[in-house]
Amino acid sequence: MLSEQAGIANTRARAYRMRKRAEGVTRTRARIVEATVQLHGTIGFAATTVAGIARQAGVTRLTVYRHFPEVEDLYAACKAHWADLQQPPNVDAWSKVADPAERLRTGLSDLYRFYRGGEAMLTFVAREWEMLPDKVRRENEETDAHLRDTLLQPFAARGAQRRRLRAVLGHAVKFATWRSLCVEQGLTDREGVEVMAALVQSVWGEN
Repeated sequence: MLSEQAGIANTRARAYRMRKRAEGVTRTRARIVEATVQLHGTIGFAATTVAGIARQAGVTRLTVYRHFPEVEDLYAACKAHWADLQQPPNVDAWSKVADPAERLRTGLSDLYRFYRGGEAMLTFVAREWEMLPDKVRRENEETDAHLRDTLLQPFAARGAQRRRLRAVLGHAVKFATWRSLCVEQGLTDREGVEVMAALVQSVWGEN
């Protein structure tokens, strides 16, 4: 009876130690990700080193490599963590707006709000684009294409007009476009939306 009780106690103790160890691993991984996001958003990708990440997270370089042996894995974790801290555009809500002009203004207003909130990090992403892992660049390009196509869908255009609308909308959804209009040139987000809406309308109104 005593040996059985001792066995149960040992099993519980091992389970407790394993749980605490797993919790420690999770906390360490989170510190590394948070440190990397902090550095990416303040000094950029080019200046962020493994040594800097380790110092910021309070761990060793070996610990960083142990948790993230591939840089793509670290970038993916950082992107997900940063996105969790934002209020992303609600593209599903855009798609429920049937009128093309209304969908355009709804979508761009939502998107430009997001760009305003994430300006610091997104500026580094744009500025150091070529340094990002190929997978991250592809995902970002696919996201921009999805935004463009969601805004394009209700426009009943064909041929050359649709091709031009597609190009203008692709330009409108880019972070670089928002930054040029609303940061460098000083427009408000609402003014930026109206400028892009007028450009789209000029193409849409073509005979």
